[in-house]
Amino acid sequence: MVEELILAVERVAYTGAFTLGEEVAAFEREFAAYCGSDFTIGVSSGTDALALALEALGVSAGDEVILPANSFIATAEAVTLAGGCPRPADVDPVTHLLTAEIVERNLNAHTRCVIPVHLYGRTVELEPIVELARERGIAVLEDACQAHGARYLGQRVGAVGDAGCFSFYPTKNLGAWGDGGAVVTDDPALAERVRLLRSHGERPRHNHRLCGGTSRLHSVQAAILRVKLGHLEAWNAERRRLGANLTRALADCPGVNPPPPASPDGDHVFHVFPVTVIDRENLRSHLARNGVATAVHYPIPIHLQQAYAHLGMAPGSLPVAERLSRRVCSLPVFPGMTEAELRRVAAAVREFAWDPARPPPPEFA
Repeated sequence: MVEELILAVERVAYTGAFTLGEEVAAFEREFAAYCGSDFTIGVSSGTDALALALEALGVSAGDEVILPANSFIATAEAVTLAGGCPRPADVDPVTHLLTAEIVERNLNAHTRCVIPVHLYGRTVELEPIVELARERGIAVLEDACQAHGARYLGQRVGAVGDAGCFSFYPTKNLGAWGDGGAVVTDDPALAERVRLLRSHGERPRHNHRLCGGTSRLHSVQAAILRVKLGHLEAWNAERRRLGANLTRALADCPGVNPPPPASPDGDHVFHVFPVTVIDRENLRSHLARNGVATAVHYPIPIHLQQAYAHLGMAPGSLPVAERLSRRVCSLPVFPGMTEAELRRVAAAVREFAWDPARPPPPEFA
């Protein structure tokens, strides 16, 4: 595949079309077809995808947007960039995701939109949220930045709500060689507004219909993504297989809970493999000594970040998200991972969990 990627970059170099152009247009057509949506608009990052989509949906000063507190801060940042006010909400203790019941509890007269986040690649139960939103006259903007290719009720995520947003950061299931993002939608007016916003509101040349910015998907990244899109289904199938195998390998492991399975209507494409553990830091140290890398997504929930101190949400206000921030640890799962590597990860985790000489962490002593 490396040769194919290099050829794609050379194709852009020889044409000299580095800003928008046919590579971006072709990727937009191909990704729209893949997602089952009418339109894809390529932009410069997942954050810009969310911010531009919110602005195109009409979110502005005084509008609140409900979102989960246990997401990457970009989910909230986008609301701020669009001029609205993020309203972080707690999440379901089993799925770690928003539910319709949680959204309903957080609705008020200022709510303009809800952003369900398909966190870690696991799909949100969207149908009840969409039904609630339609009843209340609010928009649903899917944050699918970690769930490329996942399905809900047979439909690709991102194409279920009013619009969906994707990040093509290099570590994503569909990653570019730099930053990139996209908005997908079936709404032609929304798609047109996002196109204008991403490029100075300009159409035709030197005619600016509104104030936009510079948020275009680079042609080189589009060319890279066109190549990788052809491999995404196989990569996701491999992630699902590895995720299922690692889940089985960690069954009945004391103090270590693998991620919950997808719902019967949903999917999990394992952008990462998050376990919840009662002694995270000692587990991470043990795994590091055994040559197993880990990560934490995310150690500080959005409502407790300094950037959102003005929301006035004290520790304890969203207990599930706060508990997860102390206990979630991501284990390696990636296309190309061998079964031997997977068994090595599982064995190291189980060795830690069954170590009788290790005292329990203070809060569980």
